[in-house]
Amino acid sequence: MTRRTNLIDLAVGRLRQQITSGAWQVGMRIPAEPELTELIGVGRNTVREAVQSLVHAGMLERRQGSGTYVISNSELGTAMGRQIAGAHQRDVLEVRRSLEVEAARLAAVRATAEQVEELRSVRDRRAAAYASGELDHMVEADLLLHRTIAQAAQNPVLLALYENLLDAITENIRFNFEHPVHDDDSHHDLVEAIAAGDAEAAMREVDEYLSEFIGDVQVG
Repeated sequence: MTRRTNLIDLAVGRLRQQITSGAWQVGMRIPAEPELTELIGVGRNTVREAVQSLVHAGMLERRQGSGTYVISNSELGTAMGRQIAGAHQRDVLEVRRSLEVEAARLAAVRATAEQVEELRSVRDRRAAAYASGELDHMVEADLLLHRTIAQAAQNPVLLALYENLLDAITENIRFNFEHPVHDDDSHHDLVEAIAAGDAEAAMREVDEYLSEFIGDVQVG
């Protein structure tokens, strides 16, 4: 029984590695069972149980008559997504504030010259999207800027947490654009504070920006 369990764990680990490494990307159909048995070197029953384990984990999805597809590259992201589905916007804003204030501080301390150049480029793309008035473009560009700041923070744990909240953050960004509370929404000073290495100013920019939304959103 122990050997059987170990084989299943081995198979699960190898399948998971194919997903997390990017060999099998989200949206892709994974190979059929015969190919998986060759890839992993275990029997069909073991492969079947390993696949089912990742279906339960939310990384794979069986589609009748079509095959099994990758639907997530992170078990953490799936679990977090289930927990926060339908969360109140104020709750999401408070979590965003805690992550993004620290991301801004770390980015101001750690961002390389190349990352600062990228931040300025992304900020300008965001400004162009904002000027266009196209909501989808605005949301996409704003999310990209905040993700770029999180990357510039150079903290893999913070980045992983942020990446695994992207669905909720994207929804919140859209909500914020649809219910604006700011006259100046450029993020120019935020990026320049990071570029100048001014951690206090960078933190203040994010804190004040999101705090205004938090004050405007009612709980319930």
